[in-house]
Amino acid sequence: MSDPSTPRTSRPRPEPGAHRRPLRARRWAAARALARAVLIAAGLLTAYYMLPLDEHGTAASTALLVGGMLAMLLVFGWEVWAIARSPHPRLKAVEALAATVALFLVLFAGAYYLLDRNTPGSFSEPLSRTDALYFTLTTFSTVGFGDITARSQTGRVVTMVQMAGGLLLVGVAARVLASAVQAGLRRQRRGSTAEPRSGPGTDTDTGGTRDHDAGW
Repeated sequence: MSDPSTPRTSRPRPEPGAHRRPLRARRWAAARALARAVLIAAGLLTAYYMLPLDEHGTAASTALLVGGMLAMLLVFGWEVWAIARSPHPRLKAVEALAATVALFLVLFAGAYYLLDRNTPGSFSEPLSRTDALYFTLTTFSTVGFGDITARSQTGRVVTMVQMAGGLLLVGVAARVLASAVQAGLRRQRRGSTAEPRSGPGTDTDTGGTRDHDAGW
């Protein structure tokens, strides 16, 4: 017989709607990540159409492309570091991939546009900014309709560089981002196992921990 005066340890009742909070938080995080990716892509496209690219010469165009590629590598490296330390590594990886691909396409579209402006006849037809972006996207997606082709040696070299860069971006960069996501998830699991077994977030009557965020 237990002593009636001894208080029983009972499992605390969850607050109404408490189980919905993690799901709601993950949805908000996904919405914010999607919004940031769209805003970054829109900002890069706006800069592409607004920047005075017509005023640059051949040397400045080359410097712009090389400098832009170096900047893209630096941004990509920072994104990999941020993914491994993000509370939502998968969402951060999607955002990073969207930003990297958008920057890659805009850089080569600008290079094609400047090349056609500085060296007319480099392509099968004069390129507007939209035409240059269209040619970049068809080359990146390996569709290659053939309506716009590179005719000059410089144009073909830049196109080959984009093809090689696209293969690296799809193959190597995607694997690097996947590794960063796995590192972020492992870091979350280590942090979860290092938490104390008592206090908020634990069930005192069973010693088990409550469910944590799924690591989005």
